[in-house]
Amino acid sequence: MRLARRIRTARQAAGFSQEILAAKLGVTRGAVSNWERSGGSIPATNRLEKIAKITNVGFEWLATGRGHMQHDHLDDIPAVAADLVEDPEERRLLAGYRSAPARTRQQMLQLALAALKR
Repeated sequence: MRLARRIRTARQAAGFSQEILAAKLGVTRGAVSNWERSGGSIPATNRLEKIAKITNVGFEWLATGRGHMQHDHLDDIPAVAADLVEDPEERRLLAGYRSAPARTRQQMLQLALAALKR
């Protein structure tokens, strides 16, 4: 699959129109259309990185076609308190905790502490 098709696929998978993606990137709809057109222009690497983040796809997949399309952010989680988090469910929980608003994090922490007391 060519880059133009991967950009279109990522945009559509995220449920964005060309206009919405353009607004999120701070470019014109024409720029997005040009990137998605076979033989069109190729966005700069920093733009590809932003497209990947906005559409929640793997940068490597978007840029090269290798790897997984969906990016689950689990590889972004570093070691915690000198222990590596190896269990996929724990990693997802940690990722969710880190991305949650402060109030939700506090509620999650209270729930975890209550479970420890049992």
